[in-house]
Amino acid sequence: MLVPPLALAQFVASYAATTMTVAVSVIATDLGTTVLGVQTAITLFTLTMASLMVPGSKLTDFLGRKRCFLLGLLVYGVGALLASAAQGTVTLILGYSLLQGIGSALMIPPIYILVTVTSSDVATRARRFGVVSGAGALGAAAGPLIGGLITTWLGWRASFLLQVVIVGLVVVLALRLVEPPEVPARTRFDVVGAVLSAAGLFFVVVGILQMGTSLFWVFAGVGVAILYAFFAHIRTRERKGHEPLVSPALFRDRTTRLGLATQHVQWLVLQGSFFVIAVFLQQVRGYDAIHTGLMLTPATVGILASSAAAGRMARRHSQRRLIRGGFVVAIAGLVLVLLLVRADSGVASAVPGLFLLGAGVGIMLTASVNLVQSRSPDAAQGDISGVSRSVSNLGSSVGTALAGSVLAGVTRPGGTSFALALATLTLVAVVGLIAALLIPKPLPQAR
Repeated sequence: MLVPPLALAQFVASYAATTMTVAVSVIATDLGTTVLGVQTAITLFTLTMASLMVPGSKLTDFLGRKRCFLLGLLVYGVGALLASAAQGTVTLILGYSLLQGIGSALMIPPIYILVTVTSSDVATRARRFGVVSGAGALGAAAGPLIGGLITTWLGWRASFLLQVVIVGLVVVLALRLVEPPEVPARTRFDVVGAVLSAAGLFFVVVGILQMGTSLFWVFAGVGVAILYAFFAHIRTRERKGHEPLVSPALFRDRTTRLGLATQHVQWLVLQGSFFVIAVFLQQVRGYDAIHTGLMLTPATVGILASSAAAGRMARRHSQRRLIRGGFVVAIAGLVLVLLLVRADSGVASAVPGLFLLGAGVGIMLTASVNLVQSRSPDAAQGDISGVSRSVSNLGSSVGTALAGSVLAGVTRPGGTSFALALATLTLVAVVGLIAALLIPKPLPQAR
């Protein structure tokens, strides 16, 4: 019973990040606010989750993996319930943006830690990561479709109530989880490191969301400066013999650094391409939320198919080879979308490219997570899990912001801006492939 509650929790967190986009106008009208007010709530959810992921992961060393997971579910569920009853923007932000964001930061890192420390071999771990990663990708991809259906038929509040129901089911299943026997010894929590990492990531994400404006450089610059102070702090703390929030040694391993880079690019390409394609379908072809979600189904199928085969592929190929192969397949899918999809082309024109894009992402998502998590011993899983999830969330934010800035910067008609945005994402995927090619040959695992 290990995987089902972890996969469901990852699904609901990914679902919450994308389902709100199709209900923005309805929520704004119902609450008597503006679209900008609801978009602010969505942005704050991403900010809260990304900023607190590293401290939330480290807390698992103090609270225990299972306890931290259950606490995150409780906070998340309360937030979803509060958001469902919101009568104004303030309550929506408190429930959705803050409580659900905090809950996500507490429950997501234990998911990956538990899979890593309870799996006896690479193939088993890959199979489990395949299910979890597939559930996350499915939640992100199906969020707009499911959200569109629920909003249309039952209202936007029902979408939050659905999350409450799923969280309740996860809690029941999670009670049967067994706490891993070896939990790192408790030491003093690095409060200064937690504040610096959260503040640095906060300003970086705000800067990313302002990409294309002069504020990007202001916020991004402040964020980078704070993160520099964070790295200086953890190095100093380690030299003094105190345990830092994250060990600097984590970033000295070349395989880990490159694996994290591929994770960042994977989520950047996935979220960025979904954003571009969804906007293209709605603005150029005039599709509504439901039809847009249906058009993205081939990508979802590709992700699920490749994730389901993760364990079998891990037995036959190294994680490094799978990451490289995944990038090649995803790039081929993006190229096919660029070549075949036009404003007047048929529905079937998008199927081959979207399927390959999804299959490629599914292959490399699982392999990258497996590679990075497996490089660290059990005692360091709290560190690497938080960094890994932060890097992935940053990738999602960068992908949407980058795609949006390209779309906003090109005003020529005929879908030129959409083609340019997809071409830009394809080039980024090529950079990810280069990073994958630089990953050294597998060495004996640290655990």
